Amino acid sequence: MNDRGPNRMLDEFARMMTDAAGAAQGVRREMETVFRSQGERFINSMDLVQREEFEAVREMATRARVENEALKKRVADLEARLSGASTTAP
Repeated sequence: MNDRGPNRMLDEFARMMTDAAGAAQGVRREMETVFRSQGERFINSMDLVQREEFEAVREMATRARVENEALKKRVADLEARLSGASTTAP
């Protein structure tokens, strides 16, 4: 019985430590969930733009800029033709 006593006590201690570690992990997961939920609620209250919406607007702006440059070139070409036509006309 003496040999069994210390081993039994160590087994109980090891089981208690394992249970405590499992409980700590559960608390950690619960806290992460709470913090994530609070963070999302805070960000939503700030009326921020979602990434997908930002990317869509940025793409539209890029296309508009390219189109604007093409139109500026076309206007400049047309003005050059008009200037050339008016200087050669009698």
